[in-house]
Amino acid sequence: MTETSSERLHALDAVRGFALIAGVIFHATMSFLPAPAGHSIWIIGDSQRSLTLGVLFNLLHTFRMTTFFLIAGFFAHLTFHRRGAKGFIVDRLKRIAVPLVVGWPILFASIIAVTIWGAVVTAHGRPLPPAPPYPGFPTFPLTHLWFLYVLLLLYAVTLSVRGLVALLDRTGSFRAGVDRVVAAIVKSPFAPLALAAPTCAALYIMPTWLPWFGIPTPDSSLVPNLAATVAYGSAFGFGWLLHRETALLGVWQKRWPLNFALAVGFSGAAFAITGVAPLLAPLPAGWPRLADAACYTLANWTWTFALIGLALRFLADFSPTRRYIADASYWIYLVHLPIVMALQVALSQLAWPWEVKFPLILAIAFPLMLGSYELIVRHSFIGAILNGRRHPWPSRERAVRPSRAQEPAR
Repeated sequence: MTETSSERLHALDAVRGFALIAGVIFHATMSFLPAPAGHSIWIIGDSQRSLTLGVLFNLLHTFRMTTFFLIAGFFAHLTFHRRGAKGFIVDRLKRIAVPLVVGWPILFASIIAVTIWGAVVTAHGRPLPPAPPYPGFPTFPLTHLWFLYVLLLLYAVTLSVRGLVALLDRTGSFRAGVDRVVAAIVKSPFAPLALAAPTCAALYIMPTWLPWFGIPTPDSSLVPNLAATVAYGSAFGFGWLLHRETALLGVWQKRWPLNFALAVGFSGAAFAITGVAPLLAPLPAGWPRLADAACYTLANWTWTFALIGLALRFLADFSPTRRYIADASYWIYLVHLPIVMALQVALSQLAWPWEVKFPLILAIAFPLMLGSYELIVRHSFIGAILNGRRHPWPSRERAVRPSRAQEPAR
């Protein structure tokens, strides 16, 4: 197995942080999405709607989670081989399970409070409708923390499969054959087609699939839907296998302009089929539905290849700023939703243009989240849980740092 260079890890860490930050922007667009009269897409609809933000919403959802899960699989394999099975399990329980179990009740209560506020604002003094009854298991409101739950499922499945393969493949010949297949896929000009095909099929056979909204988010059930399972499971698994031959990342680095052009083309083709405004009804079975599923999933993977290749080309060096943002991105994504929702509700009834309100939501939310990360998380036990280490305060770090005369010889 080829060793991963630290330069490449800087690039991938930057992309993972970007994918999480993109999720904040993605949710901030939702109150501005155009919707037909009588339809609700989000907990609050702004008085000013925007097709431009609708296109941004669609594009961000096309790639952000596939990119995240691919890199999550890559880093999971790295962590497994650095720490071993026991160390990997302990690390994942601390950094993934604990935030889910501890954070979900707090964030869910906050989201419910903001949702009620949004309903009051929208009602304009009219009585609120009764809350819908709980439909029963396996329905569960995972909210935006669904990705933590899915990661835990993927870790469990991956470790089980790996254990079985290690037991049966004593000589390593099967794993060597898998490595050759992965290399052939990455090097092939048909790589996006090979990786997109399973998700394309899963989307096509889902009768309730809404093409404009892409891969259905598995945020409301303890049993992920078929399309999300296939899409994010295959991305995670491919990332895990890719770490066995990290030199293959160089292919994406060289091809990023081509993949970028293909991504733009496939996204454009998908918009040509569904339109740029949200389509709130499934397409009937047939060629338009299949063509949209194919264009969307091909865009999904070519955007992922392009962004990773772009980062490998231009963000391979260490940057303290990018490192800080990458560390903060996990906390930012965990806490962002009730903050963004509250700002959306607060601005929703104002007659200001969306060009003012949307940037204002981000301009208020990001300093709040970054400030809370610096003051509450980075230098505390919470930072040790989320990021694997607790950073000392800069003043204390300087105070305990030995002078050059006192430093031990290296």
